[in-house]
Amino acid sequence: MWCEDEHRLGLKPVVKRIWVEEGENPIASVNWRFEWLWVVAFVHPESGESYWWLVPKLNTQVFSLLLADFAAHFGFNSHKRVLLVLEQAGFHIAKKLKVPPGIHLCFLPSHSPELQPSERLWPLTDEGVANESFENIQALEEVVCGRCQRLCEQQENIRGLTFYHWWPREADYSEAV
Repeated sequence: MWCEDEHRLGLKPVVKRIWVEEGENPIASVNWRFEWLWVVAFVHPESGESYWWLVPKLNTQVFSLLLADFAAHFGFNSHKRVLLVLEQAGFHIAKKLKVPPGIHLCFLPSHSPELQPSERLWPLTDEGVANESFENIQALEEVVCGRCQRLCEQQENIRGLTFYHWWPREADYSEAV
C-alpha cells in the first residue's frame, strides 16, 4: 500500500514564526508574484520509502503521466500490484485519467486530510523554503528539489510520520492470500 498527495509552493513565501530580540520587528523579504510549483509525493508508509516529483502544473493529463512513471519506476504491472491511497481531487477521479495496469486507486472520504499519511510530509518540504524569498520559480525549484532528495534518504523519519497505527501492514495481506 502506497499513498500519494500533492502540495503547491510558489513565489509567495511560506511564512513561519521566528524569534527576534524583544522590541525588534522581524523583517521578511516578500516576492508577491503568483507563480507555482507542485510537489507530488508517493509514500510507502510501512517502509518510509518515498518518490517525489516537481511539476509546473497539475491536471488529469499530468497526473496520468505521473502514475505511469510511478508504475514504471517500481515495476507495477498485472503481476505486481499496488493499492494507491489518495484523496478525491478532480484530476484523481476524472474519467480521462489513465491508470496503468497494476495500480489500483483507493479514495479517502472527502475533506479528510487527517487520514492521508502523505499529508504529513508538507511541513518537511516547507522547512527548506520557510521565510525565504525567491527571485524566480527556478530558484525555488532548485531548493525544493534538493530538499526532496534529502527526504528520500530519511526513510525512518518519514515512516515515523506516515505509518499510522491503523495503516494496514503488508503482512496482513500476505497471510490472507
